[in-house]
Amino acid sequence: MHENFNKYLRDNWGMTDVQVAQLTPFIKSKQVYKGDFLLREGEVSTLTFFVEKGLLRLYGLNEDGKENILQFASENGLVSDRGSVYFNEPSHYCIDAIEESTVISIDNAFIDTVSGLSPDFRKKNDRLLHNHVRHLNRRIALLLGATAERRYLEFIKLYPDVMLRVPQWMVASYLGITPESLSRVRRELAQKNFKP
Repeated sequence: MHENFNKYLRDNWGMTDVQVAQLTPFIKSKQVYKGDFLLREGEVSTLTFFVEKGLLRLYGLNEDGKENILQFASENGLVSDRGSVYFNEPSHYCIDAIEESTVISIDNAFIDTVSGLSPDFRKKNDRLLHNHVRHLNRRIALLLGATAERRYLEFIKLYPDVMLRVPQWMVASYLGITPESLSRVRRELAQKNFKP
């Protein structure tokens, strides 16, 4: 039922099959439909979401009401507003479903249960967190100093399946460019015989 999440627990958090089986009663799964919100701006969240199936996005709104997408989360991805979850502050972001999705809600009680079952969990989770921060730093550097083409090529590496699953304006929002600029970049790459 939670095959992707169970595999994630084994591969990333170092849990054994027996430990994963012990966690089964604590796994909270939820079906969400396209357009459903898991978090709205201003709400305080206590949850991180694992995508068992489907596609979510984390985004903020600028002063003009324009969406700025910070993250996509497809199968096996995790998404949350860490500022809200870990510092109990109202969220500056929204999380919603781009596709019909099955998500698993991870709260502090679940993390405590995992920690009790696996002594290595905290170390493995810290490594995942540092890897996430590394990717965020890379993304900030790209937004501040890379060309639109370079940002697009990095997007394709990071999210190889998302390009075919979302409208072009969402990709442009993530890249920090206009849809017209994205069309130009894709056209120029096509002229160079680039194939994603």
